[in-house]
Amino acid sequence: MNILETVADQSDAMRLPLYAVTVTAVAREQAPALLSLHWHGFFRRTPLRLPGVPLPARPVPQSMAQLDVPAGRLDAFDELERSLLEAAWQLGAWDVERLERPAWWRLGAPATEVSDGRRAFGYYDDDAQDGEHLMADAPDREELMRLAAHRGYLRWLFRPRKRGIWAAVQEPQGGDDTLDDSGGRALPCPVMPQPRQADAAARRTTVYRLGRSHRLVLGGP
Repeated sequence: MNILETVADQSDAMRLPLYAVTVTAVAREQAPALLSLHWHGFFRRTPLRLPGVPLPARPVPQSMAQLDVPAGRLDAFDELERSLLEAAWQLGAWDVERLERPAWWRLGAPATEVSDGRRAFGYYDDDAQDGEHLMADAPDREELMRLAAHRGYLRWLFRPRKRGIWAAVQEPQGGDDTLDDSGGRALPCPVMPQPRQADAAARRTTVYRLGRSHRLVLGGP
């Protein structure tokens, strides 16, 4: 799988900067993963124009695509994560965050945990139609969400500098010395996947640091 190619194709088609990229997968299950692209941009729902009447703009919905994970391979998760790390590396992300979360279909599960799990698969709790939040090309999304409710899930997130809004934002670290002139980096990516939790009920956050800064940042008084 080539996550970078998918991100680049979608970015070229949308002509909008990215805010973040996320990938969600069912834990301990060789099933497709979901790639979500979160855009920075607004649009008007209607071309109607009324003199003196401002019509509010709405955020551009996130784009979601389904990533096929090779069946029958014990290293399928590692391959998915390696492809994600390589994409984040080439797109100039400062880091990649990996969340491991347990099944939420259980007695006493907090409402926030249920909501977070559903949102990871593109399901929101308000009454809005899917199209207002999401443009999805993921035919197995509902089934994947149901599997995750019983088995748990993993969610990765990174914020791309190249093709993203972060190219115009000064890094709080004082700059990333690993970036090239385009705001990205060339392969190979030196960061490798780390083992996941064996405990199905565990919650864990892993942060892969990609960027480096050797500059001295002086704060104001």
